[in-house]
Amino acid sequence: MDIADYNARWLAAWTAKDVDTLCGFYAEDCVYKDPQTAGGLTGQAALRAYLTGLFGATPPMTYTPDETWPIPGGFCGRWYCEIGPGGSGGRLRGFDLVILDGDRIALNEVYVHQLPA
Repeated sequence: MDIADYNARWLAAWTAKDVDTLCGFYAEDCVYKDPQTAGGLTGQAALRAYLTGLFGATPPMTYTPDETWPIPGGFCGRWYCEIGPGGSGGRLRGFDLVILDGDRIALNEVYVHQLPA
């Protein structure tokens, strides 16, 4: 698998706020964790519900891949995100730990911090 391509397509779905396409990247029994889901979410149905609410409550966000590194069972990827048009709502740098089951994400842990203006 070309992890840089996989990561770029996955982040494009995040930018598009395309819940169906995003859920297609995740295994049915996936585990997802980000700063807003401290206990994590288990299963694609829980992830779908979370993403639907999240995308309805957030401004446009543009995710740009930076680097990917292969690790046993998956990859790590660093990205940047501009919130709002041209980053008017701020910028983030994030990092994903991704463990794959075949070509589906079994575990996704997201680490994010805000960048200075």
